[in-house]
Amino acid sequence: MREFLLVSCPVLIWVISALQTLFTALTFRAFSKTRSILYLLAGLVGLGLFYDALIISLGSVLQPGPLFTGLSRFRFVAHGALIPLLFPFCAYALDFRKPWKILVWVFTCILVILGTAEGIATELTMQQVAGVTRYTSGNGTPGWAQAVSGILSYGTVVPLILAGIVAWIRQKTPHLFLSGFLMFLFSALGPATGNFDLIFFISMFGEVCMMLFFLLYAARKAAADASRAS
Repeated sequence: MREFLLVSCPVLIWVISALQTLFTALTFRAFSKTRSILYLLAGLVGLGLFYDALIISLGSVLQPGPLFTGLSRFRFVAHGALIPLLFPFCAYALDFRKPWKILVWVFTCILVILGTAEGIATELTMQQVAGVTRYTSGNGTPGWAQAVSGILSYGTVVPLILAGIVAWIRQKTPHLFLSGFLMFLFSALGPATGNFDLIFFISMFGEVCMMLFFLLYAARKAAADASRAS
């Protein structure tokens, strides 16, 4: 299995990048038609995941230099600024009342600021794995930035899974749960199989699943809300 991942990594990352482009485009297209905030939030998260996959894809063809370094720096910034939108996505999915939505938005804005600062403060260290060159967080990254990165990477998936369980019970759809659960599952597969150097690659499959089920959930929720409104 490891040999397959190492050999196919550059090609599959381009496939993942293409899928992220497709799902993100479909999400924004649906938003333009429905004006559903769930589509907008999912699209913005997808935009960050698409850019992340694109820059990692370019790591198999671009030579290290100022251009690639700048694009990679923005990858960290975009991740920190857009991933916190998973919190309001959960709040709108579960139809939080207005005071709670405001509280979630305040918390999200704080995380966006911290995530953006984390992306700027992260020390970039070049790493080459399976024919792909990419920048990772170096040992010189401040402790507070590492903590924020951990919150954004893991602290957003657990609320998504919990919100998905509630949505499954109340709304009779597993899509939101599957988006969080599959993201968690693929993130855990790397360490579980001993492929620590391929965690970034394996977890990208989870990101594709997350976007797919975001799209399916938003469509189901929009249809249910329209039905209740009529």
